[in-house]
Amino acid sequence: MTFLRKSLAMLALCGAALPALAQTTVGEPWVRATVANQQASGAFMTLTADTDSKLVAVQSPVARDVQIHEMRMQGDVMSMGPVQAVDLPAGKTVVLDANGYHVMLMGLTGQLKEGQQVALTLVIEDAKGNRENLEVQAPVRALTSGGHEMHHGKGHM
Repeated sequence: MTFLRKSLAMLALCGAALPALAQTTVGEPWVRATVANQQASGAFMTLTADTDSKLVAVQSPVARDVQIHEMRMQGDVMSMGPVQAVDLPAGKTVVLDANGYHVMLMGLTGQLKEGQQVALTLVIEDAKGNRENLEVQAPVRALTSGGHEMHHGKGHM
């Protein structure tokens, strides 16, 4: 009986030493289709983390550069540009869409056609600084999906 108790105590101690990674749920990911020779597109989704976390980076093999962007109003002027991270408050759904935060895929390696799947790696960091990579397959939707204007680096679509 003593051996069993020691074993259980060791297991409990080992379990306590393992870092608990935050879990983030990705909902409805998708990427906007492009026309031939278009160099950029956007990726959109919802993110819900179970603990305070943040989206700190995104990677994809379909683009040479992937950035997290924010569109916002400054007075009467709409501005858009990269941000370092997107806060993911515990239990709150954060929407990445063309009207706020979104992912820009720039320097595309080829045309993105409706029906294809785009691999995205989301890098999530919890409040303690632990990072987790989330692998996502995002379907490519038609150019007209979402009905929003889309920022593409140096111009608008």
